[in-house]
Amino acid sequence: MNIQFNRIPEFSLIACYGPETQEISSIVYNSQEVADGSAFFCVSGENTDGHLYIEEAIQRGATAIIGTDRQILETYAKAHHMLTFAVVEDSRTALAYASAQFYNKVQDQFIKIGVTGTNGKTTTATYVYHLFNLLGIPCGFLGTTGIWNSAGKIEYKKSTPTTPMSSDIHNIFSQLDAFGDQAASMEVSSIALDQKRVEGILFDVAIHTNISEEHMEYHKVFEHYLQCKLQLFSQAKNAVINFDDKGMAQEILDVVNYPLLTYSRYPESGADLVWANCKSQKDGLVFDLLYKGQSYPIHVPLYGEYNAANLTAAIGAALLAGASIDKIVQVLPKMPQVEGRFQVIKGPEDRKIILDYAHTPVALDLVLKEVRKLPHNRLIALIAGVGIRDFGKMPKMGRIAEGKADVLVVTVDHPGFHNPEDIINEVLKGLSVPYKQKVRTAPSRREGVIEALKESGPNDIILLSSGNINGAQIVKGESIPHSDEEVIEGFFMQQN
Repeated sequence: MNIQFNRIPEFSLIACYGPETQEISSIVYNSQEVADGSAFFCVSGENTDGHLYIEEAIQRGATAIIGTDRQILETYAKAHHMLTFAVVEDSRTALAYASAQFYNKVQDQFIKIGVTGTNGKTTTATYVYHLFNLLGIPCGFLGTTGIWNSAGKIEYKKSTPTTPMSSDIHNIFSQLDAFGDQAASMEVSSIALDQKRVEGILFDVAIHTNISEEHMEYHKVFEHYLQCKLQLFSQAKNAVINFDDKGMAQEILDVVNYPLLTYSRYPESGADLVWANCKSQKDGLVFDLLYKGQSYPIHVPLYGEYNAANLTAAIGAALLAGASIDKIVQVLPKMPQVEGRFQVIKGPEDRKIILDYAHTPVALDLVLKEVRKLPHNRLIALIAGVGIRDFGKMPKMGRIAEGKADVLVVTVDHPGFHNPEDIINEVLKGLSVPYKQKVRTAPSRREGVIEALKESGPNDIILLSSGNINGAQIVKGESIPHSDEEVIEGFFMQQN
């Protein structure tokens, strides 16, 4: 595509050396992905600075370099007269708007649903994805479990975070459009909002699930975390707000001046959507959905009573997108389970293995309470410290789980560059001594899953909490493939 860098809206161009117009083949921020004709954006991260890779980008064939360091860009421009060197106020902002331009603003053709919150983002965004597809609105998904079009999961970068970088988002939108999808449901993390990954995207619906302390290794203080989350609601046309969340609901209501729906579990709350009288049954959840003075009996093949709230949020998004409540209620019994979110796997001798990504104290507490409601003999729970997250949270995970299972298996997820034993010891600090239940430890997730399965017997529940990022464990900067389901299958095959 022929791009005029001085014509891109919101690009915030300060100076341009060399041709103002270039034929661009791709938009990249990773120098290793540069090819002939690429525009390379010098993005600064926590560990490195993109300006350090300009020479590599040029050698690989980049025809445009965009960054914030005027002196460096001017120096390179003197040696490469045929290349474009653009100085901008913010590389991440420039990347977002240039990417939208490069992909012909394909985002404008989509119904875009953005979901933010500490817990429930993945589940709610996936419920939106499934619900829209069931309603006949072909929908894609971008989130923790990967990238999906309306037909299923598609291959994309293994290292893609919860919310991809802006250039990846617009590339994915382009792929979804080519496939014929008409909507996109995506998780929008606080870090993504702070790093301008969704800059320039106007969401048709923004969904709020809840807020509690998380990502303090990045945000440092809770107020910054909250303000980042709130940013999503300044980029939306409609909102769905959890009335029961005391941490953030009122703050959103104070700034929103467009159509919205609130949801709650309490009929007396006055919320627009209420999920009431929720009960867990062997084949799923039953509850009453209250909307506009009517009560709709709901029976869905989903588990975990808190997921009635996540489903109600998705229903709110569908209503704001124009779907009728009658059609929504009609398709709900067909809702699939969410990968790794209270996902129930049946094992031999009436064992139930439950995979749930609960990786915060609040989420772990909720899932332990829900699991204990299911009929079982013993409960074996795997809990993990996440090495790439806030170490201060690890003892809280142990404290929350204490006394709520017959056996605790303490392991580590994504140790990063940390010693796994150090992470495990941090989790163990949250447990009383002597232990209130049997405790086992394992230095890797794979070994932890096997240890939990070894401890199980007939009619036991094995809860495997925390989990993977895109089917991998992050170890010393590398993404090591891992699948709980494959470990489970292999374990029981060996037992036979």
